[in-house]
Amino acid sequence: MDKEAQILQEIRMNPFITQQQLANKMGISRSAVAGYIASLTRRGEIKGRAYILRDKSLVTCIGGANLDRKARSKQKVHLHTSNPVTITESCGGVARNIAENLGRLGCITSLISCVGDDKEGKWILNETKRFGVDVSQVWMLSTERTGTYTALLDTDGEMVISLADMEIYDKITPDMLGEKWSHIASSQVVFADTNFSEDCLRYLIDRCRVENISLYVDPVSSAKARKLAPCLEGIDTILPNREEAELLAGMEIHSLSDCKEACGKIRKRGVNNVVVTLGKQGIFCSTPEESEYLPAFKTEVVDVTGAGDAFASGVLYGVIRGESLLHACKIGLAAAALTLQTEHSVSPLLKPDQLEAYLEERLS
Repeated sequence: MDKEAQILQEIRMNPFITQQQLANKMGISRSAVAGYIASLTRRGEIKGRAYILRDKSLVTCIGGANLDRKARSKQKVHLHTSNPVTITESCGGVARNIAENLGRLGCITSLISCVGDDKEGKWILNETKRFGVDVSQVWMLSTERTGTYTALLDTDGEMVISLADMEIYDKITPDMLGEKWSHIASSQVVFADTNFSEDCLRYLIDRCRVENISLYVDPVSSAKARKLAPCLEGIDTILPNREEAELLAGMEIHSLSDCKEACGKIRKRGVNNVVVTLGKQGIFCSTPEESEYLPAFKTEVVDVTGAGDAFASGVLYGVIRGESLLHACKIGLAAAALTLQTEHSVSPLLKPDQLEAYLEERLS
């Protein structure tokens, strides 16, 4: 066993061991121990003081944490006139929703995002923490407002239009992400949405490529997908919807054969795997080895908001458990179906036992 591995083993047995104690055990100088620890910290094997060891099941979610407002119309929506609605508020943001979903599923998860130093931001952090998500890495910016997302839903739960006030995310810089890197690098899987700036996304993707960190990306919207650079090498798996996939591939998608061609074009930009979500039609999964269409599970639709985030959460949950990407997509479809059955963006039905029972029933 080399010195670095020995030091890591000693720290694992006693996370509060001092560098001098390590030096005495190893028979080397204290400065040599400091060098080994610096190397282990850069690689994310240990995190910060007290030598907090990397947890192999850790997922870090990077991106949006917003206040979501849903305006559900009481009658068929008519544009350019007043519509009677019922408004509800909840925590939102793609990265935050996925972090909460994973927390509900029992995964050790952390969130890197930013909120304002206001009642909305504090409420979002407190609510997210309730589900076991580590929010210690979230920036609270005193001069900014917490992001908001407002969706108008028709009587059938389908989205008519959404409005986003996300200027706060422009305040995050690559240097700020760099300060969090030991935490990011400690993750088994990193998930990112595209709420941060082009420069931040480029920094994240490039560094994950260099350090061989498994990165999953949700483009969020067509407008935000434009932030992604032409070369996407460094992204393990990207999860666009049909419209986002059309933009990334530079072609229209009208059929499954179009979808397969689009996935091929996106993969040529450097992505290893592409999973296109097709709403109620299901998903199309493309890897270097195979391409397959999976239909959505039939279910009652109460509200479509959050179904895409639930799907991505199910995929990540499956991947963390060592499932193939294709089977992880089936788990994702089950998570989406459970979420569609409720009016919540993050479904209280999303628990490991219920998710596995639902999937087993549908696949039997």
